[in-house]
Amino acid sequence: MSQEVSRSAWSSRIGFILASAGSAVGLGAIWKFPYMAGTNGGSIFMLPTIAFSLTIGLALLMAEMCMGRHARGGAGTAFRKLGGRRWGIIGLISVATGALVLGFYSVVGGWCVHYLIEALLGRAAVTDPSVMRGAFEAFAADPIQSVGSHVLFLSATAAVVLAGVEKGIERVGKILMPLLFILMLVLIVRGLMLPGAMEGVKFLFKPDPEAFTGEALLNAMGFAFFSLSVGSGSMMNYGSYLSDKVSIGPSTAWIVCLAVMASILGGLMIMPAVFAFGLSPDAGPGLTFATMPAVFGRMPFGDIFAVAFFLCLFVAALTSAISILEMTSQHFVDRHGLKRRTSVLLVSTVLGLIGIVCALSFGPLSDVKLFGKTAFDLLDYVTSNIGMPIGCMGIAFVACFVSWKTTEAELSMNASWRPWALRAFRLFAGILAPLLILVVAAKGIGLF
Repeated sequence: MSQEVSRSAWSSRIGFILASAGSAVGLGAIWKFPYMAGTNGGSIFMLPTIAFSLTIGLALLMAEMCMGRHARGGAGTAFRKLGGRRWGIIGLISVATGALVLGFYSVVGGWCVHYLIEALLGRAAVTDPSVMRGAFEAFAADPIQSVGSHVLFLSATAAVVLAGVEKGIERVGKILMPLLFILMLVLIVRGLMLPGAMEGVKFLFKPDPEAFTGEALLNAMGFAFFSLSVGSGSMMNYGSYLSDKVSIGPSTAWIVCLAVMASILGGLMIMPAVFAFGLSPDAGPGLTFATMPAVFGRMPFGDIFAVAFFLCLFVAALTSAISILEMTSQHFVDRHGLKRRTSVLLVSTVLGLIGIVCALSFGPLSDVKLFGKTAFDLLDYVTSNIGMPIGCMGIAFVACFVSWKTTEAELSMNASWRPWALRAFRLFAGILAPLLILVVAAKGIGLF
């Protein structure tokens, strides 16, 4: 299997792992995971999330990487090459899903840019969560600030992607991912030093059978799958740049472990401090942008820690956005022969316009709704509950049944798999994953 000369490639295994981990980590680890844990009983959500990620999520991600490397292309190419023209439609859905995700995700990335600037100016630490909540709502409703922040974030993403895989994405990943973990550890240590912080640790790690609910278990399933970026096409594209000399199994395991570790650290970064100051852990999405500034406002040198915290958010958002923009841009290079620079600029412009509509849905366009949802909410709903599940199901069936021999060959390259291990992989990725995804998707669209 020869690698096309014209196609980009990772220069090192560690570069691939860190860039892919950056894609998987995203805002999910720092923004979504803590508030999901807070509203779903802490350990009752966290422990199943870890279990699902390290088993079924890992198997499905490995299958996606196998498809990408064998086809030497992203989802739009890999599904068509491995499954035939009909399966190629699933690939196009995955590409479109990833693009639409970035359309609204860049708005949230813009929020991170705004709060990082506010923190640097010493205005991100307050003592009253309601004050910060009001400030956030005013900022989101302001068309100039919200759109400007979105455009700034997407421009930073495009700048990295324009620099290329090795000189841009890989180099940035090697810097930003270690920086992210260092900053998180600093904030965790500071939070654990606060009186009463251990209650937050118990909330996350001490099993409480009485708090168990089916709702929490389903939410854990959903988070485990979609926090790894499976089904959006970005990981398949990253896999297409991977050398034949690298073993997919261990490398993917590292990616999943780093993503799980980032989620655990995200919880430890927020929950102990929240409990230490007697604030509510079930504040929902506002836990990051309203509750945490109140924590910093009551903490000595809070302004400094606020800068570190919002820098974490920005880094996590950027590394994930880079992978999606790279995937979408590379699709037009592979399938339509566009030059890389032209493709990146074209895709960035289109997604920028989509993001502007999403940003305005919190302000001037808040009353403009389709199916009862604003533009932001509609894209979130469609990608999470329809697009990504379709992509995940497609990966499971193509990798484990339609093109199983190629998957087996990719897994066995530079690695020795026993027959029982291959059967277990096929069971997790090809049977259990689709079943659980169907359940999660059915819940997401309100069937039960």
